[in-house]
Amino acid sequence: MDVTVAAYLTQYPQEVAFGEHDAGTVFDRYHTADFVMCNNGVQLDREKLLAHVRPARKRAKGVHVEVHETLSAADRVAARYTLTADMAAGNTITTEIYMFGRLSADGRLQRVDQITRDVPSGR
Repeated sequence: MDVTVAAYLTQYPQEVAFGEHDAGTVFDRYHTADFVMCNNGVQLDREKLLAHVRPARKRAKGVHVEVHETLSAADRVAARYTLTADMAAGNTITTEIYMFGRLSADGRLQRVDQITRDVPSGR
């Protein structure tokens, strides 16, 4: 990746949710056209991920990422981080994420496998 793993984890959510560019344009900057994410056993391709992101632009009023650990070696990356989204409805959603990724030759993410868990409020 042209940016470090930690920079991706903090910049991408901000750009895709609150940036001035179309979500698809932002997505393509960081991911290959054949990108696949397997999240808790559910396969998501580019179109499914964008279908999730586009409405979030209206529902989220803020997002914060706390990166706990990252690793990168050749075309592999891994991270453990917490993503907190402040929603327009007044609630906050906090998710702990364990991510393992594979990079393409041009440095964009080609595949991500991740496991997530909701973090209860007040923690």
